[in-house]
Amino acid sequence: MNDFAAPGPVQFADAAVTVVGARVVGLSASAALLARGARVTLVDRYADEATTARAARAEAQGAVLRLGDDETLPEGTELMVVTPGLPPSAPIVAAARAAGVPIWGDAELAWRLRAPLPDGSYAPWLVVTGTNGKSTTVRMAEAMLKEAGKNVAACGNIGYPVLDAVLRGQAGGEAGDPFEVLVIELSSYQLYWSATISALASVVLNLAPDHLDWHGSYADYTTAKGRAYENCQIAAVYNAADLETVRLVEEAEVVEGCRAIGFTLGAPGLSMLGVVDGILADRAFVPDRRTSAAELGTVYDVEPHAPHNVANALAAAALVRAYGVEPTAVRDGLRAFRPEPHRIAWVATIDGVDFVDDSKATNPHAASASIGAYDHVVWLAGGLAKGADFDELVERHAKRLRGAVLFGAERHLVAEALRRRAPEVPVVDLGGPGPEGAGDVMAEAVAVARGMAVSGDTVLLAPACASMDMFTSYGERGDVFAAAVRELKDKLAAEAEEAE
Repeated sequence: MNDFAAPGPVQFADAAVTVVGARVVGLSASAALLARGARVTLVDRYADEATTARAARAEAQGAVLRLGDDETLPEGTELMVVTPGLPPSAPIVAAARAAGVPIWGDAELAWRLRAPLPDGSYAPWLVVTGTNGKSTTVRMAEAMLKEAGKNVAACGNIGYPVLDAVLRGQAGGEAGDPFEVLVIELSSYQLYWSATISALASVVLNLAPDHLDWHGSYADYTTAKGRAYENCQIAAVYNAADLETVRLVEEAEVVEGCRAIGFTLGAPGLSMLGVVDGILADRAFVPDRRTSAAELGTVYDVEPHAPHNVANALAAAALVRAYGVEPTAVRDGLRAFRPEPHRIAWVATIDGVDFVDDSKATNPHAASASIGAYDHVVWLAGGLAKGADFDELVERHAKRLRGAVLFGAERHLVAEALRRRAPEVPVVDLGGPGPEGAGDVMAEAVAVARGMAVSGDTVLLAPACASMDMFTSYGERGDVFAAAVRELKDKLAAEAEEAE
């Protein structure tokens, strides 16, 4: 019998493995395990038509399906593999722990299934986590590695499962040449279910309360994030402006010789990356870091060059420099990089007022970074708070807020913070999910915000909340906002033309 609780390679032949979750990650895990001879039981809470149709593929490959019950542990389970969203409080988790069954997440399974490249080495992992900026940092690092000529995958919580990236070219995986290096976004959920991952370099970008409904406390959330540094080989990258990330590096058990590498928006000290007169400077990965630095580009190579995004660029640069990428590839990667939608994306200007979509700001920390990039803001906020507190955000930016337009299921929490910390800021409450369509609510929010703004202001969708109370995703929320802005602009232009 395999000892799945021990680190190192394992054999899955004839092992009884329960996979919880019949969606993208669960189906990938099931296929990989079946290809290696495991006896897989695929479990899911739902037994509806869509779930049954998805699970049919796993059943055809040899998995036993148990749909409609994700609470009891299948008899004889030797290993349980869970998809990222399954909380530690789930009954099936309690049952597995009581039975002494090891529990892996998809990232842990991917680490255990790595295969050597043709030269006998293994593709290194560059791990990115934190409360905000993860996807942007991953994409920036990917662009730098591509400029260096590497066959790289950006994967993990960014949308391309890490398991699929690792299995490329292997049994149970997609066809294609294996990747030389992986840049992996790992969520706190994925890190919670990980134990033996040993990244070449990793970064915790920043920390602020988030997903407290899942983790139970901020301490547990930060502990999960800190697992990114465990067993790190070359560089444990921290944010010098965030003392929690410094603490996590100091407490991590890393491989002997691994260095702590900081990034800062100020002048870098030894073993740090930072900014000097607009130049991105590296004093960590140069031969004589006491007296010299490498130029990695300028802040104007970063798009957009808001302070928090420059910090993301420095973090990405630290990861790839730890891997050995030359400074010119860092610069060229930044110049080639284009931000993904819904991340402080300008939509239109109406009567001197900019309308900006930062729907990706799904927690107060992200919204704070976004608001801080502008002088005067009419703030569109609300949705699902995920246990977050908004007082610090409001207090920090009260003088920037021209007004606030609130909507969504837990908008009252934002409203209460505004009343406590910024009572002078005008607030319009548009209500929560109701008979009105989400598009109608957003159109009203845009119109109301325009009426509150003056020329030179920014109407900013940075909700500080998740979107699923009214929208399918933050992406849809941003799309609806952008459509409402463009419709308003077209309407005003038509009215102006008619008046002439």
